[in-house]
Amino acid sequence: MALEYIKHKKYFGEIDSLLEKLDKKYLIPEMLNEAESVQGEKFNSLLKELSRDMYEHVKYYKDMQEDYREYLEAWIHEIKTPIASSKLIIENNQNEVTNKIDFQIDKIKRFVEQVLYYSRSNNAYKDYIIKQINLGDIVKNVVKRNYRDFIHKKIKININDIEENVYSDGKWAEFIINQIIVNSIKYSSNKNPQINISSMKKANSVMLFIEDNGVGIIEKDIDRVFEKGFTGENGRRFSKSTGMGLYLCEKLCLKLGLKISISSEVNKGTKVTLIFPLSGMETFSDD
Repeated sequence: MALEYIKHKKYFGEIDSLLEKLDKKYLIPEMLNEAESVQGEKFNSLLKELSRDMYEHVKYYKDMQEDYREYLEAWIHEIKTPIASSKLIIENNQNEVTNKIDFQIDKIKRFVEQVLYYSRSNNAYKDYIIKQINLGDIVKNVVKRNYRDFIHKKIKININDIEENVYSDGKWAEFIINQIIVNSIKYSSNKNPQINISSMKKANSVMLFIEDNGVGIIEKDIDRVFEKGFTGENGRRFSKSTGMGLYLCEKLCLKLGLKISISSEVNKGTKVTLIFPLSGMETFSDD
């Protein structure tokens, strides 16, 4: 009896030790030594069977998720063709009505792009390439994409000299900056609206500031703006919002090793700060 007790104590002591040391607890069945008792052998066998069953279930759902992501990306690729065709038809038949349609098609393009980046955000490492990019060029591309909205809402855009080279992925950085600019446009002021974009070079980073004089964000909402699906007071009062834009911005910044922060005051405006590394070896997402 005493011998059996010692064997059991040793066996379960080993399990307790592994539980404390291992971050991935599901690996315990593979780490256990051969049991010295019949009960221990049975328990080891049961743990291994449970581990295999769990792995098969996880693999099944991962495969389903991957299939859905691939389908979504294929659909997005296909939907771009009729969108491009519609833009071409409008370009060749410009009038007041087609211009309004074109304005709405640009919105559709933005939503389609948002879906694409959301579908890729969990596997961003497969899609992005970190290299030296010119931050000024990225900002100019974003401004050009939104020129129609600037004209329509009579927004003055001020771009201070932004010539720094930083390390990031150009496509992903442009998407992030565009989401911020789109928000500034959406919640712009009715009186002399403007957006100021500037940068500041630090020892090993570049800070990009995007500041507007729009409606601002109420204090109780400011800490939740990066939450998935959060629309807040502005989303309810001023326009329909999915609450996905800033959520995606923060998620992609974490993937790219960038840092994003936001400050705001009601009826005075909002300021978003992005921090880019000057070197491919630096990251700021965990700071």
